[in-house]
Amino acid sequence: MREPGIPPNPRRPDGRPEEDSRPDRPYFPEIYMKMAFELAKRSTCARLQVGTVISSVDYRRILAVGYNGNATGLANRCDRTEPGNCGCLHSEENAAINCVEPRETPKIVLVTHLPCVQCAKRLLNLGGVRRVYYAHEYRSDESIRIFRETGIEVERLKI
Repeated sequence: MREPGIPPNPRRPDGRPEEDSRPDRPYFPEIYMKMAFELAKRSTCARLQVGTVISSVDYRRILAVGYNGNATGLANRCDRTEPGNCGCLHSEENAAINCVEPRETPKIVLVTHLPCVQCAKRLLNLGGVRRVYYAHEYRSDESIRIFRETGIEVERLKI
């Protein structure tokens, strides 16, 4: 059963909402995912550029954005060269830090890459996350289990 205030997500086979009769009209998840890809271009991580947009469930407000990179005030580069341990903050982590909405505010998260397990847990602690869209796979898909186990919808959105 869908929670009150969360719009249904009926889709046609092409992925667009049922009520949309113009096939060239982008729907909000596409628009915000493209924005996440633009944010990823600001990443200072040498290995992987990731961007995140946190939106209201009606897509009328962007609640926070983030991209991966070093902490504010530090050099705009990785601390180390070890994959998965470069020292950069993750985009989802930065977006969660930037989000000032209360925990009970319903949220949609759009991220260029499937979140890692730690970021999945950070999004759980952010509170209010109802759905996570991602465009690219990550080296582990364990976060999908975490999202589903906690009632968060997760969907790959290829653009």
